[in-house]
Amino acid sequence: MEKKQDHIRVDEWICAILLFSMAAIAFVNVLSRYLFHFSFAFTEEVGINFFIWLTVVGSGIAFERGGQLGMITLYNIFPKKLRKFVIILSASLSAFLFVLVDLLMLKTIYDEIFFFHATSGALEIPVWIYYTGVPILSVFVFRGIYREASKKLRGLNN
Repeated sequence: MEKKQDHIRVDEWICAILLFSMAAIAFVNVLSRYLFHFSFAFTEEVGINFFIWLTVVGSGIAFERGGQLGMITLYNIFPKKLRKFVIILSASLSAFLFVLVDLLMLKTIYDEIFFFHATSGALEIPVWIYYTGVPILSVFVFRGIYREASKKLRGLNN
C-alpha cells in the first residue's frame, strides 16, 4: 500500500496549473473560432511554451517515479555491486544530459538578450523569457533524478 503524502508537491502543482492553463486557453480559442469566427493568435505561442515547461517538470516527476526508459531485465541479472554502479551511472548520465540542455539553453538566452533580440510572433514578448523556463524548471528534473537514485540505492541496502 502506498503511503499518503502530507506535503504539497510544488512540481505537481506546477504541472496541474500549466495543464489547466493550456486546456483553458485552447477551449477559449475553440469557442471564439466557432462563435465569433475569430482566432486568438497568442494561444498557439503560449500553449507550445507551456507544453515545453510541462514536459520539463513532468520529466522530473517521471524520473522520481521510475517512469523513464530502462532495461530492467538486464538490470535484474546484475549482482548487487554492479547494480549500485549502474544506478549511479544512470543517474549521472541523466543529470549530465540535463546539464548540457541547461548550458545550451543559457547560451541561447544570452544570445537572445545581447545579440538577436527576437520577439515572439503573437505577443511580441522577447523569446528569452520563454526560454528561461527550461533551466529554472530543470531543478525539478535534478531533484527527481536524485530521489529516484537514492530510493533505488536504499532498496539495495535493505
